[in-house]
Amino acid sequence: MPATCYSSPRTSSNITGGFLKQAEHLEQAEHKLEASLHARHVAMIAIGGIIGAGLFVGSSTSIVQIGPAVIVSYGLAGLVILMIMRMLSEMAMLHPGAGSFTELIRMALGPLAGFVSGWLYWYFWVIVVAIEAIAGAVILALWLPFEVWQIGSVLLALMTVVNLFSARSYGEFEFWLSAAKVAAILGFILIAGLWAFGVTSPAGNTFANLTAHGGFAPKGWGAVIGGVTSVIFALCGAEIATVAAAESHAPAKTIARMTGSVALRILLFYVVSLILIVAVQPWNTVVAGQSPFASSLGLMGIPYAATIMNAVVLVAVLSCLNSGLYVTSRALFGLARHGDAPQSLIRLNKRKVPARATLIASLFGYGAMAASILSPQGVFSFLVSASGALMLIIYLMVCLAQVRMRKQVEATAPETLALRMWLFPGLSYATIAAIAVVLIAMAFVPDLRPQAIASAITFAIAAAAWAILRRPHLKGQP
Repeated sequence: MPATCYSSPRTSSNITGGFLKQAEHLEQAEHKLEASLHARHVAMIAIGGIIGAGLFVGSSTSIVQIGPAVIVSYGLAGLVILMIMRMLSEMAMLHPGAGSFTELIRMALGPLAGFVSGWLYWYFWVIVVAIEAIAGAVILALWLPFEVWQIGSVLLALMTVVNLFSARSYGEFEFWLSAAKVAAILGFILIAGLWAFGVTSPAGNTFANLTAHGGFAPKGWGAVIGGVTSVIFALCGAEIATVAAAESHAPAKTIARMTGSVALRILLFYVVSLILIVAVQPWNTVVAGQSPFASSLGLMGIPYAATIMNAVVLVAVLSCLNSGLYVTSRALFGLARHGDAPQSLIRLNKRKVPARATLIASLFGYGAMAASILSPQGVFSFLVSASGALMLIIYLMVCLAQVRMRKQVEATAPETLALRMWLFPGLSYATIAAIAVVLIAMAFVPDLRPQAIASAITFAIAAAAWAILRRPHLKGQP
């Protein structure tokens, strides 16, 4: 199979032709993934598949730094993610069989962008795989007489086996893990809602906590806007649903439904739950690094609140670990199809799973876990920092790709736009500006500056790798 099938980005006609040629190439590829996911799998992945420890635990730090107005920070970050998902959905509807969404970036922006976005996305999720395996192991170590590294190794091995079986195996596990997370959050909203409205609270309505302890924005509105820079990372990962949709029975129809699902998730699971947390308990009693869900349940007198939340966080961690292995294998598979990774990685097993790509992701996960044990403040700290801002860089590339693809399609075949980005091009440019502001702001926030610098180095390394490894092979191609 040819290693590449690129178009020249120099003229609009070549770009448009490139979109069609690459789409045909992907459809007719010999190594084609099996469409074994059902709509319910993708729907649940879109709604709850990436809700992780960032909400259940990480939100405590944001509450401490911002106060009750943290809900505004989450709302603003949620709007940015929603716009990105809408843009992704528009492009994916044009090319429903593209696979990893980084293929859409390649179609619109060319081979350099495809190479860089693919490898950055792969790297980001490989680090997430290691982090989630360690996080799950830390929780289980509370109950099991084993070392954290031993438990983490077993968790990573189990999720690797799940992903090696089939895409449907991944989807089924993710469906039930996501369903458990959704049920837990809905249960919390019900319990906390009854308390906040005074139904179960002995003191009556508790919404006064939103303003009673220094005001709604006790740290100032600057902290609210600045908080978006850290809050937005808790919402990253919604794009996984576009990757999974490509392996569903009806990708176009499934993709069309996703944007609304993401909006529902952002509104209900993040914003509403956080409103109730700061309504149930004074924001200044939240402890950074400890689950505000657990402390709120404890304040309301729910027995075994800490144990319940540890179990919920464990489910969330396993879900993210499962999804991390899935998307890293598909990203690596996509890179290999274009010659940007070893060709042996495009080989599928009898269940139509890129087994080698999955195993490579698993091995790198083990390597990162080893670094966390041998050099937690050195190598592992740098690896984590180097992935910190990568998703924002990739999202920025998504926005640029959507703008370029939309303009080309409108100029040649506007009738093919079955789903459109709202208020184009205004909202697209506004989203680009918002992401750029967050990236620039990271350089001026002391806690985030190391991530911004390390991520910039990672981006530069990926671009340099393309210039050294791939560019010479592409010279002279149409």
